[in-house]
Amino acid sequence: MRCPTTLRHTSAHRPDHIAALAVAAFVLLVVMCSTNMMSVETAGIKRTADLFSGPAELVRQNMGELGAVVVFVTVVAPLARLLGTLYVLIRSHERTPPRHLRRVFALAERLRPWSMIEVFVFGVFVAYVKLGDLVTIGLAAGVYALLALTFVLVWMDSALDREAVWERLDRDDRAGGPRSLAGAVGCETCGLVSLPREDDPRCPRCESALHERKPDSVARAWALVIAAAFLYIPANYYPVMSVVQLGAGQPSTILGGVEELVTARQYPLALLVFFASIAVPMLKLIGLSVMLITIQTGRSGWLRDRTRLYHIVRFIGRWSMIDIFMESLLGALVAFGSVITIEPGVGALAFCAVVILTMFAAETFDPRLMWDAAARGTRPEEVPGLAADD
Repeated sequence: MRCPTTLRHTSAHRPDHIAALAVAAFVLLVVMCSTNMMSVETAGIKRTADLFSGPAELVRQNMGELGAVVVFVTVVAPLARLLGTLYVLIRSHERTPPRHLRRVFALAERLRPWSMIEVFVFGVFVAYVKLGDLVTIGLAAGVYALLALTFVLVWMDSALDREAVWERLDRDDRAGGPRSLAGAVGCETCGLVSLPREDDPRCPRCESALHERKPDSVARAWALVIAAAFLYIPANYYPVMSVVQLGAGQPSTILGGVEELVTARQYPLALLVFFASIAVPMLKLIGLSVMLITIQTGRSGWLRDRTRLYHIVRFIGRWSMIDIFMESLLGALVAFGSVITIEPGVGALAFCAVVILTMFAAETFDPRLMWDAAARGTRPEEVPGLAADD
């Protein structure tokens, strides 16, 4: 084995079980979107908020771009992914599955990192704890639907054997016996190893473009990392929200919010916010920079560890959105005029851009280039896990 990457995750669950979970998740998503999530009360004034109240408030505060991102990752991406997966699971049982199912399943898989329901749960939790000291707060049906939806989605993801789905979708293309795979290319979308055609270099299974390595991976990843690094400064310098109570208050930065939680002795919550909003973005920027530098310098050491680092960076990137979700809910719920008001700050917009850019950078980066660079700078037998004929 060259690296610790899992080649295939198998599951004993039947496809109809996965379809049932997808239907349940769809129903819960509809309930979450159509019911209130929280209610707050102070000075005899009561306000309620549903899933769309936060984005609507962001639009009112001239932060429509941020509101659009929140709606996309909490509603559009999860809904499209659920419907696409359910449609594929139902029609894949046909004697000859339609070819368009492959494109639908490929799109559903590409949306997986952008479906952030489980991250949204933590954002709701942080907002709930922070509001406890300011107003009287109650949970509504939408929050319970969100918790159930998160559980069902995690269950569905762990039970779904994606390779088995791909095999059902292209079972008619497997005839003809084994062929030589010299010069074969692995598909980035469905994982199929195939020989690209000169006239049409696309995957025969999902029709995604085939590349031996991601085009201009290093240059594009560097551009995204540098842009994110520049935006990381205003994201931490400018306030992400302002709390005004009885005409008095001051803007709060990300680090200032952590300090407030520490002062209130909410240490677990302070640690969660610090990790998601400060440590994770920094880890992504440093980790991606280290991996890019080692490619350009041809370093051959710690290849397996660097590959693990890549998978960690790719996985944790989305969790930085906790702060954005929290601020969206707080802005929608706490708007009581001169009594108390919470407004999002410009730092939130910069921080959201950092999260998105680093996620794109991780998707653009090709970890195989680290092994290629090591093989060029060292004899193959001296690279751990790299055979001489590699």
